Amino acid sequence: MTSDSKTITVAELAKHDGTDPALPIYLAVKGTGELFDVSPARDMYTPGNGYHVFAGKDASRALGKSSLKPEDCVADYSVLTPEEMETLNKWEAHYQKKYSVVGIVSGKIHNV
Repeated sequence: MTSDSKTITVAELAKHDGTDPALPIYLAVKGTGELFDVSPARDMYTPGNGYHVFAGKDASRALGKSSLKPEDCVADYSVLTPEEMETLNKWEAHYQKKYSVVGIVSGKIHNV
């Protein structure tokens, strides 16, 4: 993270879901971990597009399960199998490599 990194709440994160073209699109991985700006791939994260379900939230469980189901888009990844946990770790590494980390999400948003 940089000196201009931010700490945002879960409610603030939800505003960065790709529905407002004036705002960057954020997603978080693994609870209060890193907050990624996925705006460079806006066309993938806006409404009607494949990864919009992840935008504006921590969808760790869905990432681990390789699921696009809204009900899986929650931060709690404690139910993931070892194989799913490996998948989640790969997604986290992908985001770390491809996108800028702009901050963290404040507060506990999962029960891991």
